[in-house]
Amino acid sequence: MAKVKTRNEIRFILNGEDMALTTVTPDATLLDWLRLNRSLRGTKEGCAEGDCGACTVLVGRLSSGRLVYESVNACIRFLGSLDGTHVVTVEHLRGEGGKLHPVQQAMVDFHGSQCGFCTPGFVMSLYALWMRSPEPSGAAVEKALQGNLCRCTGYEAIARAARAISSYGEAAKDPLAAERKTIATKLAAMKDGARIEIGSGKQRLVVPADADDLASVFDKEPGATIVAGSTDVGLWVTKHMRDIAPAIFIGNLDGLSTISEDNGIISIGAGVTYTEAFSTLAKRIPALGPLFDRIGGDQVRNMGTIGGNIANGSPIGDTPPPLIALGARLTLRRGNRRRAIPLEDFFIAYGKQDRQPGEFVEAVHVPVPGRDIKFAVYKITKRRDEDITAALGAFLLTLARDGTAAEVRIAYGGMAATPKRAFSVENALLGKPWTEETVQVAMAEYARDFTPLTDMRASAEYRALAARNLLLRFFAETSGTKAPIQMSRHEAA
Repeated sequence: MAKVKTRNEIRFILNGEDMALTTVTPDATLLDWLRLNRSLRGTKEGCAEGDCGACTVLVGRLSSGRLVYESVNACIRFLGSLDGTHVVTVEHLRGEGGKLHPVQQAMVDFHGSQCGFCTPGFVMSLYALWMRSPEPSGAAVEKALQGNLCRCTGYEAIARAARAISSYGEAAKDPLAAERKTIATKLAAMKDGARIEIGSGKQRLVVPADADDLASVFDKEPGATIVAGSTDVGLWVTKHMRDIAPAIFIGNLDGLSTISEDNGIISIGAGVTYTEAFSTLAKRIPALGPLFDRIGGDQVRNMGTIGGNIANGSPIGDTPPPLIALGARLTLRRGNRRRAIPLEDFFIAYGKQDRQPGEFVEAVHVPVPGRDIKFAVYKITKRRDEDITAALGAFLLTLARDGTAAEVRIAYGGMAATPKRAFSVENALLGKPWTEETVQVAMAEYARDFTPLTDMRASAEYRALAARNLLLRFFAETSGTKAPIQMSRHEAA
């Protein structure tokens, strides 16, 4: 491997100013830097965990040569992840002739603010929505605002403002649209193929040049923390006060940010975000679309990665159970050596995965189920949107011509110390007629597979009952019932 050139600064654009930071600690957040170092206090800290959206800013980056602006949570976004990006805060918004920006004016006229604390975050989320969809539907507005919480205004006034923005101006004439070519040229120039190294010893921060460079760096420093989207690692810092140094930032890294399909297998690089994967997965495996829509808010989906959701080994991660049910496999890499394993074998025990020192998740490979295969995912939470899973069940079923279950794969999250298959339940269904009687008998086998815990999200009894009933729901949905099991209020209207 050729020697990689290095530099000791993070380069990005802040609003209209070029930045080059040579003193950056691994745990420095964008929010703290904006408020304390730049005095840009429109970006607020509400929850410090990526939940309330008060800290929302836009980050523009080049994706397949195209400049894309996305809403992100500044409270859990690290400075080390910003190289080659354009950070836009609420202070950068401006209308023609010194007037308010169309998003701001709509919020004023439709009374979308009361105390005002959360308002800049709402404005930035609506700004991102307006730029990609100037005439959004009601459902699109609600999806864009999943990651923004307001305690006093009520959301209807904000939603009305969102639908009226284009009556105040044209998205195509917005400054970010007009400057797009110039910004894209600047960001392209920043991608010089260099590895970034800042600090020394324990306080070292590294941004590898590409996936090969990551393999080299991590092989030599296996104790480092790999940071992809930071939707989990950010909370390690802001909530648990954990030391993540030395840290290796891999967001948008060449070699980890591609998604492709070959012979019915979708390969997803470890750096692919939920947002980037959505169109492919929702089209090819439709049951994953509604699930992804309930993972955090737009800000979290724009930052979080499927590879990170797998690699951290959480028992309540949303993607492992459905991917296990689909029969996904992982590519693990250490240096120049790779090995492939079934995803379900990656999870050994709570906090323990089949990953050797210096080895990292490089990609996940997901089989696309055939037309005759029935597949569904159900997520149980206290509130529908932007909430952490209490229990999640994924079901895959192939029926033989005689109506018996020829293939059954059932996986759960939130029911054990790891994402886990329900082998006893599967065995009770396999080869049996796909009838309610068979399902009722199989439901008793859940006690063999799982001993759930009681915590703040659900009691053990509730989890056990919900898990059994999800199998019953899957049976109802795959047995020709005409009554919808679930309907959104937009569908109902």
